[in-house]
Amino acid sequence: PSAVVALDCEMVGTGPGGRCSELARCSIVGYHGTVLYDKYVQPCQPVTDYRTPWSGIQRHHLQNATPFAQAREEILAALDGKVVIGHSVHNDFKVLDIAHPGHMVRDTSTSPLLSRLAGLSCRRSLKVLSRRLLKRRIQGGRRGHNSVEDAQAALDLYKLVEDEWEREVQTGPR
Repeated sequence: PSAVVALDCEMVGTGPGGRCSELARCSIVGYHGTVLYDKYVQPCQPVTDYRTPWSGIQRHHLQNATPFAQAREEILAALDGKVVIGHSVHNDFKVLDIAHPGHMVRDTSTSPLLSRLAGLSCRRSLKVLSRRLLKRRIQGGRRGHNSVEDAQAALDLYKLVEDEWEREVQTGPR
């Protein structure tokens, strides 16, 4: 369990129309729920869309925020050698410009184990899986997403099927 962490990032838009996604907050939660990392991050380019309804990020959050290059180094160090849990975590790796080894990634958005457990036939949002399997409501407020809450939800979903998931990683699906 100490080699398992959950990751979630919130992004803002930069460039024309805010179409480019850049990191604005990163949270990493340990297996037992301890927040190991939670920082606001200064994007490299000027923000043109805070995406507040989804990101929860507002202008004041990024004043005195950690510069991206520094945050990326801290995050790389925190993830080194760890199994990383996340929901659509490839988006987080992309915005961090990180290539984490595929065998050390557990993406709750694509897990057939979680879909089956939830009685769903296809990919579902973290919000739906959390409500269905954890009986927990997340991402419901007007303040947007909370990356600590989302990382914790992904981790708790993973724990529901952890033994079977890890067995499949070792031996292949049954």
